[in-house]
Amino acid sequence: MTPEHVGTALIPGGAEMRLMRRGHEYTIMLERVELMSSRASHSEQALATMTAERLDGRPAPQFLIGGYGMGFTLRAALGVLGPDAGVTVAELVPEIIDWARGPMAGLTAGCLDDPRVVLVKDDVAMLIGAARGGYDAILLDVDNGPDGLTRTGNDHLYGPNGLLAARAALTRGGILAIWSAEPDKAFTARLQKAGFAVDEVVVRERPNGKGARHVIWFARKP
Repeated sequence: MTPEHVGTALIPGGAEMRLMRRGHEYTIMLERVELMSSRASHSEQALATMTAERLDGRPAPQFLIGGYGMGFTLRAALGVLGPDAGVTVAELVPEIIDWARGPMAGLTAGCLDDPRVVLVKDDVAMLIGAARGGYDAILLDVDNGPDGLTRTGNDHLYGPNGLLAARAALTRGGILAIWSAEPDKAFTARLQKAGFAVDEVVVRERPNGKGARHVIWFARKP
């Protein structure tokens, strides 16, 4: 079956993304690179579920998710968090939300309308910079990880100043969780230098243990 071109989005200061559909499956492409697919979501879900596990049942946790993507991380977070939790989602590309409410509405499953969710159509770096001890967890799935593809402005998030800003935005014992398509030893060292206690976990993209290996860093603020 030939993929159908559903929509196009221009990333501010970056390149062009395309939403493709083949039957019931969706893919978001950057030129010829597959950024995300509805076929493989296990590691994006683990970003949320494994973070919640590490917070040890903290009451009414406040999560910040950077990058809506296809909503896998958000839906997983809502599935494990209680009714008193709050989840702020920052998405810079407005078409991503249009696609979530439009052609991918079945996949979205109403998660954006959950009363625990606040959607901010802006750069997650803005929210991080404005917060001081405001979040129990910051989950970043932006630009395929520290080695960015889509937007040079995202490099700041993973640089020394961006990591210090994230640390300041977390509560004591809070977690900065970062998803990446590839390992990055230099980034692990950067997290440690920023004062985090770091746990690096490899997660397969499919729940059956198959598919590509992705990396999640869980960086805890002392």
